[in-house]
Amino acid sequence: MNKDKVVIGLNFKYFTPAFVTSMIAAISMIVFPYVSVDGITVRAFGTLKKVMESGNGGNLSVIMLVGIIAVLANALLAIINWLKPSKLVAKLWYIFGIIQCFCFTVLVFGSKIMFDNAAFLPAKFMVKNLGIGFWLLLIASYVSLWYSMRVSRVNPGYIVLVIMSVIWLFPILWIVLTSLRAEQGYYVGYFIPKGFTLSNYTNLFAKNSVIPFSKWWLNTFVVACFVCVFNTLIVLATAFVLSRTRFRGRTAFMRVMLVIGMFPGFMSMIAVYYILKGLGLGQSLVSLIVVMVAGAATGYYVCKGFFDTIPRALDEAAIIDGANRWQIFTRITIPLSKSIIVYTALTSFLGVWSDFIFPSMLFGDNQASYTVAVGLNWLTDFRRIDYYYTQFAAGSILVALPIVILFIALQGFYVEGLSGSVKG
Repeated sequence: MNKDKVVIGLNFKYFTPAFVTSMIAAISMIVFPYVSVDGITVRAFGTLKKVMESGNGGNLSVIMLVGIIAVLANALLAIINWLKPSKLVAKLWYIFGIIQCFCFTVLVFGSKIMFDNAAFLPAKFMVKNLGIGFWLLLIASYVSLWYSMRVSRVNPGYIVLVIMSVIWLFPILWIVLTSLRAEQGYYVGYFIPKGFTLSNYTNLFAKNSVIPFSKWWLNTFVVACFVCVFNTLIVLATAFVLSRTRFRGRTAFMRVMLVIGMFPGFMSMIAVYYILKGLGLGQSLVSLIVVMVAGAATGYYVCKGFFDTIPRALDEAAIIDGANRWQIFTRITIPLSKSIIVYTALTSFLGVWSDFIFPSMLFGDNQASYTVAVGLNWLTDFRRIDYYYTQFAAGSILVALPIVILFIALQGFYVEGLSGSVKG
């Protein structure tokens, strides 16, 4: 490469390490063992040939083929860019680098399925049987991608964002596909189902189903709504009083409340359980509502901090105009506090909707009072998991929907509340 040549948009400072690592990736794939089992070593091309000949590699063999092509193309583009640098070649360079990184990362998790199905190895494959050629190829691919993106002045931080996005989306996609899987069983050796069906959803609400999912869902919704309303009112009232009034022992009272709120609720659930049982409220939804609402005031701190940001001059002006504390609270403070109201309501609703520990202890074997968290856990018992696992996945999707819908519906009010408080 002519080091005196200048191409606008390219950074030649990172060209040499990008070129070298691209070559290392290609050489590792060609020279070093790709897989090694019981003393038998096979290079990448030989591995691909045997997998393709078996006809059982499936989509993974196609991914391996695409990955090998991407490695060779990446090395060729590195050479072309070395001889005659250009923005187009440099862009294709890191694009093929992305493809090869994706393919061989997938093969880390899918090689066992591919090799076991191909059945050309003398023993069952394990990830530790991947040879030095594969690991050098994988590491060099990511390093080469990093530097080739720097050559094209593309922020390599996108690599991290993409990896994090895949990690975040993978379990969501997996649970969605599992909920649509026609084959039963809690473990299958493939990611994409062989057949798709909606029966896993419809069976949850079938009249002859042994799973009273609709009852569980309704129980959770009723409890969550009551707790959401009562908790929000209690927290708002407590925070307003502590923010706007001064009385003897106020500071000590807030400190005690703050310390109590730091202790997790399940520390006292045994005592609470026996208290409720003594009152005759055991295994009922009312008892769950009472427990969830009883300690709501200890969560005043965030809401009080928000109320402290609202100018006191508004209260003083309202008092001069003849308003009392209740009118100040309902007509001035609340309209300016939509964001904190939404935050409090969302956290209250979500806390009840996903709570498992206390309802599981409180309801025991009373299925009629189960919430969805307890009910779905019941489906994962070793006696039922193999038959009901796909329905468990479908139920998990249905459990997540109300939270998503609630957040989307209230997001506009959240932003509106922030802008309103700034104007005030």
